[in-house]
Amino acid sequence: MQIIGLCRFSYPAEGGFQVEHESIGDRIAYLYSAARMEERLRHFECICLPGLKAQTDPDFTFLVLVGEAMPRPYLDRLRALLADFPQARIVSRPPGPHRQVCQQVINEARDMSQPCLEVRHDDDDAVAVNFIEDLRAAALDISALRAKHRLVALDWNRGYVGRPDADGLCAEPCVTPFWGVAQAVAVAPGVRQSIMNFGHNKLNRFMPTLSFTDHPMYWRGHNDHNDSRQKAHVKAARLPRLDAVGEVEMKRLFAIDADHVRRVFAPAAAT
Repeated sequence: MQIIGLCRFSYPAEGGFQVEHESIGDRIAYLYSAARMEERLRHFECICLPGLKAQTDPDFTFLVLVGEAMPRPYLDRLRALLADFPQARIVSRPPGPHRQVCQQVINEARDMSQPCLEVRHDDDDAVAVNFIEDLRAAALDISALRAKHRLVALDWNRGYVGRPDADGLCAEPCVTPFWGVAQAVAVAPGVRQSIMNFGHNKLNRFMPTLSFTDHPMYWRGHNDHNDSRQKAHVKAARLPRLDAVGEVEMKRLFAIDADHVRRVFAPAAAT
């Protein structure tokens, strides 16, 4: 069964952001500001990619959607980070309607005659190294349900909210349903709607959904440039610093290496 993940890496969509901008030009300027791009690339390298590269089931496609206006130095760095990740493919698009563009990108990578499992993934989040394996197994377990419905959602709701920094990792466990990470939609053959046609926290309004809470499946990134954290009423979460035992657990679950985080987030490396 085909599995496709989509990551929007600073793509200047029309819509799709909680923080609005006066024009696409303003959005592009915001997205590609030096401070923001440095942070996004550090999180992508240290948090997002390790677990994806270490999947116990490597049979999936990972699409990284970027804007055609992305400055060349950042695009080159993105390509370098993905050089040893054969499942990854960079897809470049001009600004366009958020849901429509994301749907088109996913469907262009699909075999429309076959069922597909579609995953949305942010550039500062992580999934457990067994996510693809467990997703495929769960989809097979619900074959009868999928045969009756065009779309079925699967949501793993146990994980961690965390933040990397120059001293390592801060994180705490949580159970939060429909958070948009470690989440998938099983799409029937021929159906052109995609996981990106729905808000991640509203999937249960439109299709049957299954929740899994038995073990941690995600790391939800918490940092200054989260789109959801740009509004005035949002307060910073105080996350406890992980000790050596906690760091070992993050490496086991998500392949996140705290020593690598310290090197990449060190002040000298961040300038």
